[in-house]
Amino acid sequence: MNNLIEFITRHIQWLLFALLEIVSIVLLVRFNGYQGSVFFTSANAVAGKLYELDSSIGSYFALSDVNKDLTFRNVQLEHEVSELRQQLDSLHEDSVRGRFNQLELLKDYKLIPAKVVSNSLDRTDNLITIDRGEADGVRKDMGVVCGTGVVGIVYLTSEHYSVLIPVLNSTSNVSCTIRGRGYFGYLHWDGGSSKYAYVDDVPRHAHFKLYDEVVTSGYSSVFPPGVLVGKILHVFNSKDGLSYRLQVALSTDFGRLRDVCVIDDKQLKERLDILRAAQDSIKVKQEDED
Repeated sequence: MNNLIEFITRHIQWLLFALLEIVSIVLLVRFNGYQGSVFFTSANAVAGKLYELDSSIGSYFALSDVNKDLTFRNVQLEHEVSELRQQLDSLHEDSVRGRFNQLELLKDYKLIPAKVVSNSLDRTDNLITIDRGEADGVRKDMGVVCGTGVVGIVYLTSEHYSVLIPVLNSTSNVSCTIRGRGYFGYLHWDGGSSKYAYVDDVPRHAHFKLYDEVVTSGYSSVFPPGVLVGKILHVFNSKDGLSYRLQVALSTDFGRLRDVCVIDDKQLKERLDILRAAQDSIKVKQEDED
């Protein structure tokens, strides 16, 4: 207390000067119209700048959620565009049979948004880790897509994380079709650039052209039909000369992959169980014949 009194006593003239300055400014602004308007205009400008800065900072930190929502919406729009294209193709062929089946099928799909937490591009068998796991409804063998196309398939899951086998993996094998052409093949990656992969086993009698789109066929029990894979860049003969091999420019940029969606198909487990049961039955039959 004594120190405070001593400080006030020592600097009384400056404190009195500051007080008188404040009182003078208040009186000047309050009783003079021009000076008052200038003061309040300046104060409003400063306050506006501060609010603008606060809004910019808030918007920056909200970009992550915005990006996640955009990715989720892009995936839905890709599906809708694919379905509309297939309906138009059906109309051009004077056939409306089954054109609404896939639109109805989309009701059975739920998309689980996730973020990529680790990714590799320079290996023969690349893997991707995402921040969603069993607690979020992610299970083994679910398909994974992003806003621009196919990403991969869930390989391992824990409670809060999952590991994916992406297209950029030598074991990846995705059933594809050339959009609007009806010809099928299987997507493989042989290493090298992350921008390109190959579709094998396309029949020799197939008719298509460069830059035709390659999409998922829907035959794999993992991906719905019509998910974009890429565009045809080059056509080669297979090693045995009995089919074509297509070089495809992948629509997914794996080097910039951040947000993905896991496809939760309610009927996936049932379809996989039936497929595995059929494979086991064939294997047992072959063993009995041997």
